[in-house]
Amino acid sequence: MGETIEKRLGDLGVTLPAAAAPAANYVPFMTSGNFVFTAGQLPLKDGKLLASGLVGREVDTDAAKEAARQCAVNILAQAKAALGDLEKIRRLVKITVFVASSSDFTDQHLVANGASDFLVAALGERGKHARSAVGVACLPLNAAVEIEAIIETE
Repeated sequence: MGETIEKRLGDLGVTLPAAAAPAANYVPFMTSGNFVFTAGQLPLKDGKLLASGLVGREVDTDAAKEAARQCAVNILAQAKAALGDLEKIRRLVKITVFVASSSDFTDQHLVANGASDFLVAALGERGKHARSAVGVACLPLNAAVEIEAIIETE
C-alpha cells in the first residue's frame, strides 16, 4: 500500500482542524452518490481569517496563496468529517477558487495555485483536479479567498 494521505499531511506539517460549522442556513458538505460537495471554505485558522480584504489592494499575492492553502486544509477537514477516513477519497474532481480582487488584479490563477499545489502534495495523484479561479468583488467576512470542492469517493 502506498503512502497515506494522513502521512503526507504530517510530512507537510499539517494537522487538520475540526471541520468548521456552517455560519448560516446551509450544511458544510453534502454527499450524493459517490460525491462529496463542500460548502465554500474560508481561510480560517484557529478561528481567525488569515487574509482579509481585496487581493491586489490590501492583500498581496503571496498572502492570498497562503490563504488559499488554508482553505484547502479546511476542505480536507470537511472531507474527513464527511467520510471518516481520507483514504476513501478516490479523487478530487474540481475546486472553484473565489478571490476577492481589486478591479485591476488579474492573477487569480496564481492565488489558486496555493490550494492546488497543497492538494496535489497531500493527495498525490488523487489530488489532480479541474479548477476555476474567479475574481469577485467581495466575500463573506471580508475574506480574501473562498474555495469549494467536489470530491469523488470510493
